[in-house]
Amino acid sequence: MVRIFNTYGPRMHPNDGRVVSNFIVQAIRGEDITIYGSGQQTRSFCYVDDLIDALVKMMETPTEFVGPINLGNPGEFTMLELAEKVMKHTRSKSKLVFRPLPEDDPKQRKPDISMARESLQWEPRVSLDDGLKETVAYFQKTLAEA
Repeated sequence: MVRIFNTYGPRMHPNDGRVVSNFIVQAIRGEDITIYGSGQQTRSFCYVDDLIDALVKMMETPTEFVGPINLGNPGEFTMLELAEKVMKHTRSKSKLVFRPLPEDDPKQRKPDISMARESLQWEPRVSLDDGLKETVAYFQKTLAEA
């Protein structure tokens, strides 16, 4: 069993409902960026190339290796930090608007990847800023073509 946490990158659908794509699309279009709650809840974001590397390493393990194993990036960012990074990468003048936090929204998400580090000799290498740069470029091209 593999648990995958908040993966993002090029090839995401503009309307997939994930926070990274929502923020990027809103910023590129110059729309308000919607923050739920105070924006202090945290998430960890794993760039798709890192996830693929982890999955390949997992497939190459001996058959006796079993999980569960968490795959993701343990670096935590608040929703406000993510919005600010997206605005920087898109050079957007969007405004942040705050909406009530849904009751079921977790306050923190940070995977424990210690088993992946130990068993797969894997950890993510792509920083959030580097991944956002690639993802923003993809969305700018995709939205311009639409």
